Parts: sequence; C-alpha cells; structure tokens
Amino acid sequence: MPETIPEPFKWDESFKVFYTNLDDEHKGLFDGIFKVCESPSSQEALDDLYKKCADHFTTEEGMMQKANYGTYTAHKAIHDKFLADLKAVKPPVNTEGQHWAKDWLVNHIKGTDFKYKDQL
Repeated sequence: MPETIPEPFKWDESFKVFYTNLDDEHKGLFDGIFKVCESPSSQEALDDLYKKCADHFTTEEGMMQKANYGTYTAHKAIHDKFLADLKAVKPPVNTEGQHWAKDWLVNHIKGTDFKYKDQL
C-alpha cells in the first residue's frame, strides 16, 4: 500500500533510517523536491535536486557496499532508474511530475530504505 505524502512536503521523524548522515541527506531531498514544486519553471532547482539525489545515492550505495548489503544491486538499480527518469524531466515541472517525485521519495524511503535499518 502506498505511503501518504506529507503536506507540507517536509521530512519528519517517520522517515528516520537511524543513520544521521542519511537522515540529513533525506531531509535535503525533501527540500530539493519542495523547491522544484515552489519554482516549477526553474532549471536550477531541477539541477540542484538531481545533484542532491546523485550525491545521496553515492553515499548510501557506498555504505551498502561496505556492509555487504544483500540487495545492493537491486537497490542501486532503483536509484539508477530514478536518476534517469529525473534527468528526462524538463521545466516547467507539471503537477503530475511534482507528485511523481514526492511519491517516489516517500515510498522509496519507507518501502525500500527502511529494509537496511540496522544493517549498514
């Protein structure tokens, strides 16, 4: 069952993965999507979101590799697909695109990232 997208769109304690660096980066992803939604015509906001996602995925994947996380390959594939899909988004980002990004992040953290709690 899909998770509820918080409104206002902001990280809260229910998204905590209990790795401070990853939680801080997740907060940044929420902020990045929020900025795209505030300024849907801004290529700068979209580029910033892409960079935040790419940097975060690199950090998270590095932690997974170091811990020999069992589903690293599948998790990385999910990240790679999101980045490819995000790269294809062009301003102005319509309501559907905004919802897609919000929904992906919320469900990725709670449905996929939560699986690595206490394993990294």
